[in-house]
Amino acid sequence: MRRTFQVAVVMLGVLYATAQLAGYVPLGGDAEAYWLADPIHPYLHSTVGVGYAYLYSPAFAQLIEPLRLLPWRLFDAVWTVVLFMALAWTARGWGLVLVLFPPVLASIALGNIETFMAAAIVIGFRYPAAWALILLTKVTPGVGLLWFAVRREWRALFIAGGVTAAVVAASFVVAPSAWFEWFDSLRSNAGVTFPLWTLPGPLWLRVAVAAVLVVWGARTDRRWAVPVAAAIAMPVPYLTLFALMAVGVVGVLEREPGAVRLGARAARWRLRSSGQA
Repeated sequence: MRRTFQVAVVMLGVLYATAQLAGYVPLGGDAEAYWLADPIHPYLHSTVGVGYAYLYSPAFAQLIEPLRLLPWRLFDAVWTVVLFMALAWTARGWGLVLVLFPPVLASIALGNIETFMAAAIVIGFRYPAAWALILLTKVTPGVGLLWFAVRREWRALFIAGGVTAAVVAASFVVAPSAWFEWFDSLRSNAGVTFPLWTLPGPLWLRVAVAAVLVVWGARTDRRWAVPVAAAIAMPVPYLTLFALMAVGVVGVLEREPGAVRLGARAARWRLRSSGQA
């Protein structure tokens, strides 16, 4: 049953991408920023709140460079399907429910990476190298790595940091000037606010709150605290941060021992309805 729901989410993604190609629904504005970013000089447009701003590390732009060879509309359609696939894998049977949650739908429609980040956090408990995605894009949600430090899981912390450092080194060899431009971009955007932001307080305060939450979660064995903290620590706190929070929490809880699966619950409901249980 779970697999059926996951396939349904992916098929829904294919339908949505087809509608994008046909012009029936808008294309992803954030995805277009990724597509437009030159991997050598990606920060020609890098001001928060300004259209098509690219704000991630040069490594991310270099990683998706093969996809940028596609025409824009096809790039966006492929990107959309992959986002739906990430939702299906992370949320398992709950993906069909979460896609109706406005922040999740908005995040995917924009083409932002919150769903990828949720998947990376879920994967990261077992394969810490996945944290490189977060550290090389939104950066501050990497406060979730305190989980490993508090629990003294030094090997996991070393893997996360080591893989990130290796990616940075390889990327720097390709385009060293882009890294200095990125640091300049981060400094210039520090303290910038925008009317559509949904969480109050400066970034440093939200990161501090997130750190406290991760430490508490690590000490009490509550993994769901990590995606919640990562969402609170988002550098640009738009409504779509709740997509990271919702998908990440569901993804973590679905993998907890004794988690109630959507398919199992539906099967029990059918048995009760037919009088067999």
